[in-house]
Amino acid sequence: MGATTIPSTLAHWIGGEWLPAVGADPIEVIDPSNEEVIGAVAAGTAEDVDRAVQAARSAFEPWAQTPLNERLAVLERWHAELGVRSEELADRITSEVGTPLAVSRGAQVGIALGILRAYLDVARELRFEDRIGHSLVAREPAGVVGCITPWNLPLIIVMQKVPAALIAGCPVVLKPSEITPLHMITVVEAAAAAGLPPGVLNVVFGDGPSVGTEIVAHPEVDVVSFTGSTRAGRNVAAVGAETVKRVHLELGGKSANLILEDADLDAAVRAGVDQAFFNGGQSCIVWSRMLVPRDRQDEVAELAAAAAEGYRVGHPREEGTDIGPLVSDAAHLRVTGYIRKGISEGARLVTGGPERPDGPERGYYVRPTVFSAVDPAMTIAREEIFGPVLTVIPYDGTDEAVRIANDSAYGLHGAVWSGDPERALAVARRLRTGMVDVNGAPFNFAAPFGGYKQSGVGREIGVHGIEEFCEVKAIQLPEDAADSIGVGAKRVVE
Repeated sequence: MGATTIPSTLAHWIGGEWLPAVGADPIEVIDPSNEEVIGAVAAGTAEDVDRAVQAARSAFEPWAQTPLNERLAVLERWHAELGVRSEELADRITSEVGTPLAVSRGAQVGIALGILRAYLDVARELRFEDRIGHSLVAREPAGVVGCITPWNLPLIIVMQKVPAALIAGCPVVLKPSEITPLHMITVVEAAAAAGLPPGVLNVVFGDGPSVGTEIVAHPEVDVVSFTGSTRAGRNVAAVGAETVKRVHLELGGKSANLILEDADLDAAVRAGVDQAFFNGGQSCIVWSRMLVPRDRQDEVAELAAAAAEGYRVGHPREEGTDIGPLVSDAAHLRVTGYIRKGISEGARLVTGGPERPDGPERGYYVRPTVFSAVDPAMTIAREEIFGPVLTVIPYDGTDEAVRIANDSAYGLHGAVWSGDPERALAVARRLRTGMVDVNGAPFNFAAPFGGYKQSGVGREIGVHGIEEFCEVKAIQLPEDAADSIGVGAKRVVE
């Protein structure tokens, strides 16, 4: 299959229009399924960032003063416009990321629209003012927001950040990943068609050092929301500290899928493999560590191998493909390097391996891989691989299982399986992680998303996501007049 040509742009979306980039150099976009160039975007500069920030700053006061119901009406129209363009979005994301087209439709686009819908639903119940005794406590827009998003789930993560900021009353300067930027042209077109005012959403294309760092360092950016690697997140936090701005970080993960001895093993292992290999394992929330009772390790390894071998690796536009390519040559080298590392450190390779799978001769494809007999100290058990590699780790007793699960620099996601839901809940409470699924419970589009430890700071999605973009102000009222001032605020403490 040849490369699909996608509309490109050598401009940035600033102040409600496409402004030609200051820099002349384009960034080429590669289709990972065949290694062919499919488009290009402008390589942004500090000057481009400053133009976008100034446009957002000019839009801040009018947007912040726009009544909430009017802001929500614009976002409702944006949701509708994105829905009309959903097939186009899925097609472009498949070309950029390599996600199988069916998964792009159902997950890359479907989940993104679900998150936006949930924001709109919860926002109607939000109270931006409360009364505490004789004080009026107000949540107000925090200011201009800089959003920096990654390549793996590009539209989903944009929707985790941008709608929350806009609902709170904050204009946004967004830098999408330079690896997967082309679908953002469609996103911007949908926002313009929905009537989003000029300057409320600005998009500057480019790489991290030239554009991302400039957004974080800009003195007129009040809040930064970043999703990416923990290494890059440390740099974002350090640069943001120079201007003492609020920095929200959603970083890496090495999540544990803890299967207790009384669990339905077939269901737990099958669901665990499916989740670990979601998007080819290229997600921070995958359960890459499967913790199992030692006396059932061989049985689990056999079940996991059978599930992994049932995945069809192939071109993302071919019907029946379960796993497409990794996003880049660098990603392919990294993931196959980890597989070789697992073998060299003594883990038992159950299925898969570093060799190229059967199928397309070009593209960044890798074999779904399962290791068993993995020691918790091994590299593949500790570092984020970001590919379809599952490690099966044995444990002796629930206490050791919890200890192994928590023995990680990360704490983003996890799972517990048990025949007794109350027991599973009790174990879930002991895990040091921001999210835990019990017995395969589905994702909640309105529940907070975020992690402990080096998985990040702050929360996205739902009410908690909106609150990340609010400042809190306490207004002390004269006690003799407090009951007659600000009467619309809910009294929360007498």
